[in-house]
Amino acid sequence: MSLLVYSHKITPRLVYIFRQICVRILNVPVEFTAQAEDFIAYDGLKFSYTKQPLGNELFVKCHELLFDRGISDIEIYVDDWGGSPCFFPVGEKSLLPFDIFAASFYLLSRYEEYLPHVKDEFGRFQVGDSVAGKNNFLEIPVVDIWARKFKEVLQAKYPEISDAGSKFKAICILDVPEAYVYRCKGVVRNLIEISKNIYQLKFNHLWRRMLVLLRLRNDPYNIYDWILREHEKYPVEIRFFFLLSDISSYDKNLSINEPKFRLLIKDLADKASVGLKISFLAQNDAYKMRKEKERLENIIHRKTDRVRQSFTKLNLPETYRKLIELEIYEDYTMGYATHLGFRAGTSFPFYFYDLGYEIQTPLKVFPSCALDAALRKIENISERNQKLTSLLDIVKANHGTFITVFHNYTFSQMDSWRGWRATYIKLLKQLCS
Repeated sequence: MSLLVYSHKITPRLVYIFRQICVRILNVPVEFTAQAEDFIAYDGLKFSYTKQPLGNELFVKCHELLFDRGISDIEIYVDDWGGSPCFFPVGEKSLLPFDIFAASFYLLSRYEEYLPHVKDEFGRFQVGDSVAGKNNFLEIPVVDIWARKFKEVLQAKYPEISDAGSKFKAICILDVPEAYVYRCKGVVRNLIEISKNIYQLKFNHLWRRMLVLLRLRNDPYNIYDWILREHEKYPVEIRFFFLLSDISSYDKNLSINEPKFRLLIKDLADKASVGLKISFLAQNDAYKMRKEKERLENIIHRKTDRVRQSFTKLNLPETYRKLIELEIYEDYTMGYATHLGFRAGTSFPFYFYDLGYEIQTPLKVFPSCALDAALRKIENISERNQKLTSLLDIVKANHGTFITVFHNYTFSQMDSWRGWRATYIKLLKQLCS
């Protein structure tokens, strides 16, 4: 049986957010009506979402956000709802003290990223400009928690609502911006890098490079067999993302014409999911983006629709519009490179809503909550592992999707990356328990 929602006005924003919460998170089908007579006559699960109740029905008072168009600067005051941060209060008459639907829309649509803000050195939206960062709830998937609480409120009135909903899932992302650190780079490039090692007095790098080039040691970035073995032991889904750009000051991968590099990608594509890591310079250039996509498709001999952006950079809505034009429908960039937590307030994959066009797009956003660069700031290994555990626990408690992002160099055991293999194996064990 469907849940019927009455509202005085049915807008694209309203339909979008109710479907994300009720259908995608709670697994409860939802229908809408703006006809009071149809709502009153409906004999089933229902509630009204409007300014005033029609009678004695379940009533959730609405905030104006879901009925607006365009962008405006909205003042937000965060308060507490049963131990969870919340905003957009609506008063005592409402079934819920806060409009969690408007608040969820604000976070999932990334409304705040359309507002004026100062970008960091890489042109990225900064944590300090987000409502979650300002109010210290970045590490809490508030949308998931609000959805679970809303279902509990509904079940109190309608016990027939099934407990069946979403199930916990985990996805491990392995980003590959540079497939090998020493191998397959050609004479000129190796000579340049050797000169840099000498000038910077990095003799340990020079020694490792010589051993690898003389085939006396494995390239430190060549961790692919190891990680596949670990994922065989602990069956958690892994998805690889390869950078296939021309070499630049930002993107320093191997030549796309290097046979061993192409063979590596093709081999991994036969064993796991492989997607494209879009280069820094291609993010604002549709031609370069298409070129990199075609390179990957020519190597793996099939279409690809999964991407991650280099430097975890998003420029909304332009970045996502370009992906849709290229028929790319899954993006794995939604997260912060500098901080742990839930950039969009949720662990669940969700469809991107374009506030400029006021439509739900076909692009599915997969939000990550832990990137190795942010974890690296926690120097104590025990504290780092504990932080990962607490993020995992809160996602599991809300039956969400736990997505982490590591790089191949994370497991190189070079310099400050020593010991990270143990952290990863510990995480895989927890994901399988």
